[in-house]
Amino acid sequence: MTSKAKALSVHLLTATGAVFAILAMLAAVEGKWDLMFLWLVVAFAVDGIDGPLARRYDVRRNAARFDGVLMDLIIDYLTYVFIPAFALFRSDLLPGWTGWLAIIMITYASAMYFADTSMKTRDNSFHGFPGCFNMLVLVLFAVTPPTWVILLLVTVLSVAMFLPLKFVHPVRTERWRLVSLPMALAWTGFAGWAAWVDFHPQSWALWGLVTTSIYLVFAGIAQQVIPARED
Repeated sequence: MTSKAKALSVHLLTATGAVFAILAMLAAVEGKWDLMFLWLVVAFAVDGIDGPLARRYDVRRNAARFDGVLMDLIIDYLTYVFIPAFALFRSDLLPGWTGWLAIIMITYASAMYFADTSMKTRDNSFHGFPGCFNMLVLVLFAVTPPTWVILLLVTVLSVAMFLPLKFVHPVRTERWRLVSLPMALAWTGFAGWAAWVDFHPQSWALWGLVTTSIYLVFAGIAQQVIPARED
């Protein structure tokens, strides 16, 4: 296979995220939350592997006709923001005005963040919370905390997108990557497991989700507090 063919195949892989997004949306419309999250987890896995493949096969040079970054952002907005916000609104987790407030904050703030040209730091971490509401909403479905806790988390994370806080990219942030990458892989596994058992409250997947989520949220902030050791 030629270099151009390999690069094009990466774009084709990225584009499958749009298919998984519409499948997730169809499941959400029917209230099949477990199936919706299974498709979102598949899309999340694709998003995790297409980036390294794109850099390996240099898609910007070998398949320049298609803008992989733009395609990725479009699909990410659907799978990270739009569909999870819809699910949060249609579920019983946020009744009445709380649901309206949540989806307005999530979609509006995320639209601004996804267009932010300064969303990445020098070490390839995220500058501010990276709009991963798919991860938040999945955990909320699994844990089902009180309404005020959910609204508080949505509000805090929406604001955190524009604060000078660092959030690690499990693949691209080199510092602590030996821990961050396995944590992200574990989160993906726990998420799929939790959705597969329809968020059964006795499943160990729930504890795994909470543990890995806490690490992924606070690892970057911890790196800001703890100075890096010089070689």
